[in-house]
Amino acid sequence: MRILAIDTALERCAACIMADDTPEPLAQESMDLARGHAEALLPLVERVVARVEGGFESLDRVAVTVGPGSYTGLRVGLSAARAVGLACGIPVVGVTTLSALLAPLLAAEEDYLGQGYLLAAAIDARHGHVYFQALSQDGGIAVPPTLLPLAEAVRLLGPGPAALAGSAAPALAAAAAGQGHRAVVPEGHIAPQIAWVASLGLVADPAHALARPLYLRGPDAQPQDHARLARR
Repeated sequence: MRILAIDTALERCAACIMADDTPEPLAQESMDLARGHAEALLPLVERVVARVEGGFESLDRVAVTVGPGSYTGLRVGLSAARAVGLACGIPVVGVTTLSALLAPLLAAEEDYLGQGYLLAAAIDARHGHVYFQALSQDGGIAVPPTLLPLAEAVRLLGPGPAALAGSAAPALAAAAAGQGHRAVVPEGHIAPQIAWVASLGLVADPAHALARPLYLRGPDAQPQDHARLARR
């Protein structure tokens, strides 16, 4: 099976193609991007696809990050993934951003679970909040994907040890250390890795891993009711 993976959920625009019989992507490209995903994504996908034999016709599946993340970024990625899926007649599966962050911690050579670590992913949600998910020391879900204050995430980590990933991981680790708790942020685990989005997409069940946005809170933009004219 050959999969195209797309990620525009956060401040990165990335795509890769991976096969289920190879450990590394056949082609990949990513760029750090705070905005402008809509303009950058399709040319990036075309460059990645052009590097593999067979192009779009060789694809069997598309995977896309479904959030949590920015509203605009999620819409761009989901629209592109659905368009490719429709044009190629192949299924599209969704991968949560938090799962893509947790997966490399689970597979790390350090064997964090074997050492009794709790694993957690934390993404900066601004205003002192984080998007958070944690796995218990037996690999089960200790905290499902949720939005909560940073201080509450620290409480849920407990005394540790904990291994953290995501853009809010350094702040979470520092806050935990301030309370005498042990938390580490392994190098290279701040942003989702596109290869892991592809790997998770390869094993996902299209009937359950739906390509629908995972919104954990409403938009920051609020309607300007005070500026509206009353209807007559």
